[in-house]
Amino acid sequence: MARDYYGLLGVGRGASDAEIKRAYRKLARELHPDVNPDEAAQARFKEISAAYEVLSDPEKRRIVDMGGDPLASGAASAGGFGGFGGLGDVFEAFFGGGFSAGATSRGPIGRVRPGSDSLLRMRLDLEECATGVTKQVTVDTAVLCNQCQGKGTHGDSAPVPCDTCAGRGEVQTVQRSLLGQMVTTRPCPTCRGVGVVIPDPCHQCMGDGRVRARRDISVKIPAGVGEGMRVRLAAQGEVGPGGGPAGDLYVEVHEQAHDIFVRQGDDLHCTVSVPMVDAALGTTITVDAIIDGPTEIVIPPGTQPGATITLRGHGMPQLRSAVRGDLHIHVEVVVPTRLDHRDAELLREFKNKRSRDVAEVRSTHGGGGGLFSRLRETFTGR
Repeated sequence: MARDYYGLLGVGRGASDAEIKRAYRKLARELHPDVNPDEAAQARFKEISAAYEVLSDPEKRRIVDMGGDPLASGAASAGGFGGFGGLGDVFEAFFGGGFSAGATSRGPIGRVRPGSDSLLRMRLDLEECATGVTKQVTVDTAVLCNQCQGKGTHGDSAPVPCDTCAGRGEVQTVQRSLLGQMVTTRPCPTCRGVGVVIPDPCHQCMGDGRVRARRDISVKIPAGVGEGMRVRLAAQGEVGPGGGPAGDLYVEVHEQAHDIFVRQGDDLHCTVSVPMVDAALGTTITVDAIIDGPTEIVIPPGTQPGATITLRGHGMPQLRSAVRGDLHIHVEVVVPTRLDHRDAELLREFKNKRSRDVAEVRSTHGGGGGLFSRLRETFTGR
């Protein structure tokens, strides 16, 4: 019984070539082994690939419309008993007949197949990751041959069945063994399993239906991306053999280190050095934030070394969200190393007024620690 190639692609018998191609591309993206590793999906992918190859060939489609099956010659009937055609084949295997070994006959693989995905790496600075950016990039991939539009043939010529395998895409070799004749099936070396050959190939792509070319495309990177994230551009990858549907292009982000800010998820961290007097009396400093620009930071009186001031919602934006992380300001108090005579006298006077402040020895195993140890704990978890 002939297979329903139209039903496999979900199109009607009056479907145009463009409708058939569009239906195949949609199914191929869902069932391609690189996307869907399920065995049932792989079997279905082979079926729709065969259906597309038949319906995209005018001669094969005419055979289907007349009620025939152009791939019937490549079909293999396999019954029970572990791959033998039937009980008679079992007896033939032991009494002078033959039996099959190796891969089961699957028919031609189809000349038109989906293309592979491509990967492009892009370096972005922290500002570009925070605000998003659109960039022009040059990619080198296989594109549809503009001479033959993917057919692979020159002029009005067409593919013909392979003489070596008679269009089956496979050849069989027979070897004698103690059990009789052993038949081994392998892809046809002439057509490479396709089942057809092109006697007059396109002069530009030499029958492949695609050529390599460089092209410029626009890549829109959304705000909030981070190291290792990938942006998918559908159908911008490699065009498949025979002009098959193109795979996807993935742009992988590599974030460059910033001179001031350290990113941790959606939060940003930076360190400010505050003179001892300003830390004691309080002051206001300005930080050039990534998105918000110059931002005033209030250092309250009595700020201690290692203190952290957090500005809510001033960090990195979450991907595809209006929510933003926080900006953490780590305060480093700077003690003067050189004092003139007047400075020393003022500090001694201040010390005498603060006689209750005395040096104290404490254990370093508590929850304290200096600025660098706190930062280390923040970023390493240790």
